[in-house]
Amino acid sequence: MAKITKRVVDQIEPGPVETVHWDDELRGFGVRVWPTGRKVYIVKCRIKGRQRRITLGTHGPVTAEKARIKAMGILSEAKAGNDPVREQDQARVAPTVKGLGERFLKEHVAIHCKPSTQAEYKRSVELFINPKIGTRKVTDIERRDIAELHQSLSHIPYQANRTFGVLSKMFNCAEVWGLRLDGSNPCLHVKKYVEQKRERFLSPEEFAALGKALRDTEQDQSETQSAVDAIRLLLLTGCRLGEIMTLKWDHVDLKAQELRLPDSKTGAKIVHLGKSAVKVLKGIKKVDENPYVVTGRKEKSHLTDLQHPWRRIRAKAGLDDVRIHDLRHSYASGALALGEGLPMIGKLLGHTQVQTTARYAHLADNPVKSAADRVSETIEKAMRKKVARKAKANQKSGSAAEKPIPIAAE
Repeated sequence: MAKITKRVVDQIEPGPVETVHWDDELRGFGVRVWPTGRKVYIVKCRIKGRQRRITLGTHGPVTAEKARIKAMGILSEAKAGNDPVREQDQARVAPTVKGLGERFLKEHVAIHCKPSTQAEYKRSVELFINPKIGTRKVTDIERRDIAELHQSLSHIPYQANRTFGVLSKMFNCAEVWGLRLDGSNPCLHVKKYVEQKRERFLSPEEFAALGKALRDTEQDQSETQSAVDAIRLLLLTGCRLGEIMTLKWDHVDLKAQELRLPDSKTGAKIVHLGKSAVKVLKGIKKVDENPYVVTGRKEKSHLTDLQHPWRRIRAKAGLDDVRIHDLRHSYASGALALGEGLPMIGKLLGHTQVQTTARYAHLADNPVKSAADRVSETIEKAMRKKVARKAKANQKSGSAAEKPIPIAAE
């Protein structure tokens, strides 16, 4: 066939079967003609050892010249060893963001994340991601789409950042699964909202008020004994809420004064117990056929809701702004006040990274400042005493010099 031009293609008559007419100047460039009269420009090339026929566009909307230019680009890329239609292939088979979220929760989150994290990720996907961009194709999502979604949650900045983190992980998985090009994560360069880490530590007076509230609660039985026991254990161990709520008697070794937790936020760990914590554990009655230390109302179950009892107990103590997790922070601040260093605090709390314990570093300054005060005051007193003695010596020498010298009579 001659060189493919608009005039040549217009003159091609359709036959009873599909036919392809190839250009005699650009090898691999042709036009496919259907029996219906539909004419489509195509290019044929070998991409990474695989023979491919790529559609360039329909004759009419796409001119012969534009199709030729596009075919030359594809042939050039293929000759260089690249895949010029990879993005087209991905776009054709790409799932929606909702579909990606379902696969992400099933194949990544369910395998690599703990149950509490799984629930949080699922919540972000279903409540915040799907309603915004769930119907869009994964390949169509751009950075501005992520920025707009993040901005739409500006009234809840902490949730906005959590949702953004889930999106970033989802699109990382999309790259691993070949649904997007490598390095194309649209979350890149989108800035998170600044988060202010809250720090609340109980003072000795507040510890006393909370202790009284717990004793009063036991006496009037306004809360279950399990709730009171759980709060005492949180106060005396520095454990996380989930670690105490799901604690089993099999994990407790009172002789060694240890809790051997098979799993936690940082994996398996040993929690060393003080005598006060051991005393609380010894005072908890074991329930037959219930493996949990902090038992729930249902048989063989643990307590599932401590938030509501905690709010009522903290109200009795006048500590309405104190969260359950602040008890863990208070345990750490108490250790620092007794002179324990940050490495020891990290071991007590089960931290695996130094940076996590470093958030308490500023509290360690208080004993240092007190020591600095004592040292400076001691030096200042010594300096005052030294100056006083010198002045007194000068007074004595001065009085002797001013005393008149007796003159012998002539």
